[in-house]
Amino acid sequence: MSIPSSYGLEQARIQLPHIVAEAHAGLRSVITKHGKPYAAVVPLQDLALMPPQAPAGESLLALRGTGRGLWGANVGQTVADLRDEWDGA
Repeated sequence: MSIPSSYGLEQARIQLPHIVAEAHAGLRSVITKHGKPYAAVVPLQDLALMPPQAPAGESLLALRGTGRGLWGANVGQTVADLRDEWDGA
């Protein structure tokens, strides 16, 4: 796999048709903002190989209810004990 081309944000805006043509040819490009990687343009076949991701917001909802019993039977007492421990009591 070749090293991706890198484009600054303004340069990428100007050269977008070229970047898309590169992606169509199987090449990856990285778009930077203030010198830091910000986004990538990848060929569609690369995108198809990536694992699916949960839509934003849904991934945390899957954890709902999984902490039952985590704080013990008396949550207030557990929190008070932790505060005492943090205060050095």
